[in-house]
Amino acid sequence: MATAHVRPLPTQLTNVAPGVYAFVQPDGGWCLNNAGLIVDGDDAIVIDTAATERRARRLRQAVEQVTRRPPRVVVNTHFHGDHTFGNFVFRPDAVIVSHEAARTEAAVADLGMRTLWPDVEWGDVELTLPNATYRDRMTLHVGDVRVELIHPGPAHTVTDTVVWVPDRSVLFVGDIVMSDVTPFCLMGSVSGSLRTIDWLRSLEPRTIVTGHGPVGGPELLDAAEAYLRFVARLAEDGLRRGRTPLEAAREASLGAFAAWRDPERLVGNLHRAYAERRGAPEGAPLNVLEIYREMEQLHGGPLPCHA
Repeated sequence: MATAHVRPLPTQLTNVAPGVYAFVQPDGGWCLNNAGLIVDGDDAIVIDTAATERRARRLRQAVEQVTRRPPRVVVNTHFHGDHTFGNFVFRPDAVIVSHEAARTEAAVADLGMRTLWPDVEWGDVELTLPNATYRDRMTLHVGDVRVELIHPGPAHTVTDTVVWVPDRSVLFVGDIVMSDVTPFCLMGSVSGSLRTIDWLRSLEPRTIVTGHGPVGGPELLDAAEAYLRFVARLAEDGLRRGRTPLEAAREASLGAFAAWRDPERLVGNLHRAYAERRGAPEGAPLNVLEIYREMEQLHGGPLPCHA
């Protein structure tokens, strides 16, 4: 059974640019995601929520310390429960926005993430699906601040959203890029992530708020690219030598990436890279639950979740 431990919650949002805030949940491991807030005058939007009722309500409390009125919009960067389960605490004040297919994925996934970590104190989370969607791009205006929602194509998932605040040079990337935390492309694409990272770099962001881990800058894009190219090389070598993804992961030396949290994700990333090298379309469905069990084998037991 997966391990769980209740940790102290962060007490405030961190201001990363005028009117732009990051809500960072240490230590960034499984289900300890980041959220964001953009405020201008009486207007505000939230980017992502949190995995448990307790953490989502703490996020709302932190937001209310900064905003004059409840946020009118919540943007979900993708469908995973650690970024969406807390949607319900912002309704009915806020419209929930996501990529159109992310809504479908969230409906199919339901609250199933809870079964992976049954010991976590999830609380009375309610499935709250987006009630507004977009396909390629969408522009929001928070007071006088322009906020761009952009679907980059398959990356962390096949229906990611990045949130770009050009006038503040702040980029919210969801889980496409992480900070001191191992990337995870099992439900997306290794090749697509590399292509997306190259495009994100072209935006020339000054500040990057990742889905997990500390806030950083463009160096986070470089680190994620280096890791994903490492995965691609391992996959090429593993296939050549007839190794399964789990065998290749066990034999791998992580080097500089060994200090990143959740290194067992290498198995999932290799499954995705193997599939792509064998000609599968980016984002083609894989057996996620079976691969999750392989990640547990590499980890040496249940994956730790401290949500």
